[in-house]
Amino acid sequence: MRFATYEHHGRRSVATVDDDGTLHPFPGRASLLDLLRAGPAALHEASNATPDVPGGPHVSQVRLLPPLQPPSVRDFVTFEEHVEGVRRSIDNAAGVPDAWYDAPTFYFTNPYAVIGAHDDIPVPPGSSVLDFELEVAAVIGREGRDLTPEQARDHIIGYTIFNDWSARDLQSAEMKVGLGPCKGKDTAATLGPYLVTADELEPYRDTDGFLRLALTASVNGEVVGRDLLSNMSWTFEEMVAYASRGTYVRPGDVLGSGTCGNGGCLAELWGIRGRQDPPPLKHGDTVTLTVEGIGTVSNTVVPGAGPLPIPQARKRPRLRP
Repeated sequence: MRFATYEHHGRRSVATVDDDGTLHPFPGRASLLDLLRAGPAALHEASNATPDVPGGPHVSQVRLLPPLQPPSVRDFVTFEEHVEGVRRSIDNAAGVPDAWYDAPTFYFTNPYAVIGAHDDIPVPPGSSVLDFELEVAAVIGREGRDLTPEQARDHIIGYTIFNDWSARDLQSAEMKVGLGPCKGKDTAATLGPYLVTADELEPYRDTDGFLRLALTASVNGEVVGRDLLSNMSWTFEEMVAYASRGTYVRPGDVLGSGTCGNGGCLAELWGIRGRQDPPPLKHGDTVTLTVEGIGTVSNTVVPGAGPLPIPQARKRPRLRP
């Protein structure tokens, strides 16, 4: 089943989506996150009620919003090929750090920055090197803690496309401090077009437990990247298990796969080619990402706000009481 959140004539609704794109809105005004928090029975009851509701508009007639507003977003880095290329581009270093192989590393990114499948992307304040990142995200449907990978499968309600937009110039500067990216990843993150339930993607699962989905990225209609989701080095179940170690994953939490390889972002190609080819994204560029079994998102870059001035650090006298 596919779930969409959309805006139509000023009204926000949650709906199931037919194969032809017809929306069947849920009765009432509950959000998808509210339904996930209420438990599997509530979501099942709401989705079962949609056939009794007259068909709504077509997806082409509405503004698709993010399927849900996540309480948290963890972004992993599970594609070895991506690490190789981007590390060379951003850090001017070769290879993959040994520590990367030890565990599926992630950072927390901004849950307030999520946007819909076709919303415009403002250039982050102060940036001139904007990039996209093609990912798939798992969405948690049930609370859990200290899960095994086998247990984690039952806690994943579904999947969606995730574009982790990145201001590479800001990211490169701030990571020299020794912390993860912050303002380099803080302006926008696309989720959509739908939340596709996990059972819908089971036919794509290979014998190693990975989802073999074709991934395609294009800029202004020109394909720049192609990969398979099954090239991840950890499964989503292993990622959820690691995320739940010593803490909770809760309904609505989003866990990004990390950017795929073979052109899943521009920075990887820059690292491989030794130059910014293709160039950084500019005003008017449209990035389209397609994931087999889930759908397509397409966002256009627009001018953003300028940075408001913040002073540099002041040298302090280090007085003591």
